[in-house]
Amino acid sequence: MAKFGRLFEVLVADGVIAAARTVEPEPAPRAWLEFAHTPAYVAAVLDGSLDAAAVRRIGLPVNEAIVARARAAVGGTVATARLALAHGIACNTAGGSHHAHSTHGAGFCVFNDVAVAVRVLAAEGAIARALVIDLDVHQGDGSAEIFAGDEVAFTFSMHCEANYPARKRTSDRDVALPAGAGDTEYLAALETELAALLPSIKPDIVFYNAGVDPHRDDSIGRLDLTDGGLLAREGMVLETCLDAGVPVAAVIGGGYADDIGALARRHAILHKTAAALAAARGL
Repeated sequence: MAKFGRLFEVLVADGVIAAARTVEPEPAPRAWLEFAHTPAYVAAVLDGSLDAAAVRRIGLPVNEAIVARARAAVGGTVATARLALAHGIACNTAGGSHHAHSTHGAGFCVFNDVAVAVRVLAAEGAIARALVIDLDVHQGDGSAEIFAGDEVAFTFSMHCEANYPARKRTSDRDVALPAGAGDTEYLAALETELAALLPSIKPDIVFYNAGVDPHRDDSIGRLDLTDGGLLAREGMVLETCLDAGVPVAAVIGGGYADDIGALARRHAILHKTAAALAAARGL
């Protein structure tokens, strides 16, 4: 949990925040959360009545502080998406809770912020079609379940095959990489997928889950990306979207390490890359 505050500190210390516009989001209201989750699940979380099994599945103590953070993260992703539509690119300093399903949370995820944001924007008539590019090391099973059979979003997940969750859901497009895959294999697979996805889906917006847990030093990742690999990945995704004229809203996704400073710097690669691209393109 400490990585979120540390990420903000890194961005301030490195001058990224000073150069970019920042927005403090409003917590997501109940009505937004019910766009992606059942009213019964939302009520149980907000009213503090989740049973012990549901809390264990999430893996966090679902107390007032955790619920407030989860609602703020969702509000942040909605704000990020609106900013992306207005300016071309925007990044959250949280978000990417892709294991939250319509009926339950899981894997440290309470509410699925990207799913909520897609549905909010669609309900407002701001978008008709979204592409979810999920590069967290773990499959985006919650997003796959929420959007199954729903034409508003196309879900693409590239993840480590031998990793959580044990029972995968079926995304619109899944690419499962073998454990130990490094920069070369990873970036080649991603380039191929991006080249096909954007022209065929023609989305109004891309939601990019930039989890850094594919990094070789991640405690639970099982892939072998370097800092250079992450930098190349962020540049590839963001530039491909911008070159296609598609706004991109990025969330930070997963990342796990005892060295919180190093972890925050890994996440900051996303924001630094986005800020540099925005400056270069006058966005």
